[in-house]
Amino acid sequence: MSDDRVFLITGASSGIGAATARAAAQAGHRLVLAARSADRLQALADELGGPEHAIAVACDVTDYAAQEAMVAAAIAAFGSLDIVFANAGFGGARSLGADSTDNPERWREMVLTNVLGPAYTIRACLAAVTQARGHILITGSVVGRRPVPGSFYSATKWAITGLAEALRQQMTSTGVRVTLIEPGVTDTPFFDTQPAIALHPEDLARAVMYAVSQPAHVDVSELLLRPTGQAL
Repeated sequence: MSDDRVFLITGASSGIGAATARAAAQAGHRLVLAARSADRLQALADELGGPEHAIAVACDVTDYAAQEAMVAAAIAAFGSLDIVFANAGFGGARSLGADSTDNPERWREMVLTNVLGPAYTIRACLAAVTQARGHILITGSVVGRRPVPGSFYSATKWAITGLAEALRQQMTSTGVRVTLIEPGVTDTPFFDTQPAIALHPEDLARAVMYAVSQPAHVDVSELLLRPTGQAL
């Protein structure tokens, strides 16, 4: 069955975002693909059917004006906005100590991308999604439920756990659904080397599509997925 609702994805140029875009296109959704990597993004939009089915919008999620323009582009292209997947984010080394290889200046960028970015996405899209009685999904993490020693990234994902629940409570009387997607170890560009055990981006895409395919009276609030054998 085809579903032509308008589906916006940030961080869409690779990994979980790109896999979800392909799954959503297969289900018949019209797609708004957003990321900073304009060339890869446009190639994906072309792969998924071009401007009648998928548009690419270059967007830095740390820039609120850019996110407003992204939502405006979605409305201009397709007339509405039904589903938003706030997925953009990145990680870093697992040490808060002075011996860490991670530059503390990257922590500022991590907060801006991983926490402020999804909050900006929510703010920019909320009126349109509310009008559509739509669905907002946010990428959290298993480490937003169980902290990793010394991980600043984990702290940003704990913030996302709180953000998703705050939004869910805000939207309870509107018909808008809110889902937090919490991946365990996933084989994406997040890692420099392939993890020994890992989910695939397609596994998370199926979880997203499960949540959005439920009938309107079912709100899948959280989906936490781990690869079999992950201890954390």
